[in-house]
Amino acid sequence: MASLCSRLILRNSRRAFSYSAARCDLKKFPEPLELATGLEKKELLAHLAGNDDPFMMGSIKKRETTKDNPIIIPSAFDSRLIGCICEEEQTYVCWMWVHAGPPRRCECGYWFKLVEKTPITAQ
Repeated sequence: MASLCSRLILRNSRRAFSYSAARCDLKKFPEPLELATGLEKKELLAHLAGNDDPFMMGSIKKRETTKDNPIIIPSAFDSRLIGCICEEEQTYVCWMWVHAGPPRRCECGYWFKLVEKTPITAQ
């Protein structure tokens, strides 16, 4: 009786293994662009089109400005918070709001103007 029980336990506890080798050359992982949807896909398409800053979050190099020739700040909204490092060795950032309309002057003398840019949407 004990041998019958042990045979049943051994027979039921065996696992079936597959001994076939996987062929890695036939299966490839999909590209990230194929898997992406929505806003992520639009961001990847913008990168492929050459726009490395689709969300307008990069820094803007300062140059000599006047009220008639300000630094352009793109935004999808009516106002935007910007930070200006007025001097090269300055250890803090001068923050200010730039609103749509006339240009705004920083404490250091640089001029900034907000211009409308269409946002990337997930539609």
